Amino acid sequence: MQEKLAAIEAAALKELESAAASADVEALRVRVLGKKGELTGLMRGMRELSPEERPAFGQMVNETRAKIESAMACKAQELAQAEKEARLAAEAIDVTLPGKSAPRGKLHPLTLVLRELEEIFTGMGFTVSEGPEVELDHYNFELLNIPKDHPARDMQDSFYFTENMLLRTHTSPMQARYMENHKPPIRIICPGKVYRVDEVDATHSPVFHQMEGLVVDKNIRMSDLYGVLDVFAKSLFGPETRTKFRPSYFPFTEPSAEVDVSCAVCGGKGCRLCKGTGWIEILGCGMVNPNVLAGCGIDPDEYSGFAFGFGLDRIAMIKYGISDIRLFLESDLRFLKQF
Repeated sequence: MQEKLAAIEAAALKELESAAASADVEALRVRVLGKKGELTGLMRGMRELSPEERPAFGQMVNETRAKIESAMACKAQELAQAEKEARLAAEAIDVTLPGKSAPRGKLHPLTLVLRELEEIFTGMGFTVSEGPEVELDHYNFELLNIPKDHPARDMQDSFYFTENMLLRTHTSPMQARYMENHKPPIRIICPGKVYRVDEVDATHSPVFHQMEGLVVDKNIRMSDLYGVLDVFAKSLFGPETRTKFRPSYFPFTEPSAEVDVSCAVCGGKGCRLCKGTGWIEILGCGMVNPNVLAGCGIDPDEYSGFAFGFGLDRIAMIKYGISDIRLFLESDLRFLKQF
């Protein structure tokens, strides 16, 4: 038994010296020291020894096990360090090589137009004010002189959550919110997303963007409104741009008007973009209805104001010659890279 024990130790240490990988050490451990290993099998043969011989032999087996385990631990550590160094060498990065830079993103055309419009109006003394997209009926309709029986409240035209809560159909509610909490003089623009039930096609979308403006002060006149919008049109489309008002109707303004600008493509001569008229409609506007001022806590006998609103998507389509509103929402890089 002692000779077998010595032979197992010698063979194990010799094989350990030639081990080339951590896996070889583990395989040797299982074969020699495992539950079914050679050393474990030798321990089971102790029952063949006399009671007097067993303690001495058991001590020899334990000493042999300790020697083999110690040698294996040292070899495993040595191989692990060598494998780590080999892996690091294989994964080494040449920091002198030129880097691979990620492509830079582009601003969305709607963002470009929004920033340009904000710059134009802030240059005229307006401040930017934003409000919630989930709005109360009170602000979306009631304070804007749109009574309960008005067609704009049709459940088929707006996205309602409850009878009194909906996705805002325009950014005008922010004007009412602002007037409730601020005293004149007021000069704000309100950009943001709006939502209406609509079929998607080249010129319609259930989600689009608006910007509305509001001025309230003493002695505000229709001529002030025309002057602001004329400066806006010339700043956006070019100094040769002409503007004209056409009578219209909006429940929150009186009198109301639609604003047309001369076609930037043909200069007013008539083309496919302006459908041969020489003019393109860009926004609606008017003097703030006295009922709206009074409803927001502003005395209409002392103050007057004007408001205007337009679709950012439409402005961008006119400015960049885009014929399909769906392109703004499709995230097509071939389209976006143009801007």
